Amino acid sequence: MNNAIVIIPTYKERENIRAIIDTVFGLPKDFHILIVDDNSPDGTPQIVEKMQQDYNETETKLHLVKRTGKLGLGTAYIAGFKYAIEKGYDYILEMDADFSHDPKDLINLYLMCAEQGSDVAIGSRYATGVNVVNWPIGRVLLSYFASSYVRLITSMPIRDTTAGFLCYRRKVLETIPLDQVKFVGYAFQIEMKFLAWKFGFTLNEVPIIFTERTRGESKMSAGIFKEAFFGVLQMTIQSWFKKYIPLGQSS
Repeated sequence: MNNAIVIIPTYKERENIRAIIDTVFGLPKDFHILIVDDNSPDGTPQIVEKMQQDYNETETKLHLVKRTGKLGLGTAYIAGFKYAIEKGYDYILEMDADFSHDPKDLINLYLMCAEQGSDVAIGSRYATGVNVVNWPIGRVLLSYFASSYVRLITSMPIRDTTAGFLCYRRKVLETIPLDQVKFVGYAFQIEMKFLAWKFGFTLNEVPIIFTERTRGESKMSAGIFKEAFFGVLQMTIQSWFKKYIPLGQSS
């Protein structure tokens, strides 16, 4: 069986979904793909179902989980993580559907975990400066200083704390109590890194260039940043009163 699966959450991504699937399947590394769709009204899941007929002739490479509504990014990834663990994948990657994450970088993220010993590989916009294309300066500054704020509050030793382009070893997701993850927006990405770090896993950043979407709708909102700003402080304070015991170790 293939050992790596890429989770792509979708909501109204009909303009991007066929191209992103074809591009990932065209990479030198044979990744499988899991689309987690939140009941897109634009026909996104129907496109995926048609593509399954082409790609799943000899093995199930293209997976689809259809949910009943727009339930949030965090819960989409949790559903995807549980699916991937159940199916036995060793390396579980996540990325956006809109080509803001370059699919070619999936290989570097995978290799960071599979060959270079990282437990979590992070596609980082800020590891080597600011590598963002087509964002207005205000949004660049907001994102950059949001990551700096999270790093200051949590003490996590990474520069892109809000990144959503990652590779996890399966043992990380088996250790983190997924049903207790609180955030559902983009702060979910912060919480997952924080928990992995608190459980003692190794996090490493892989430099990427992030490009703003050219097709489809952005899912950003003011509420996303509000959740991150106040939630991170609460999360950090609560962590002072918790024990983080890695899988297989007793207290």
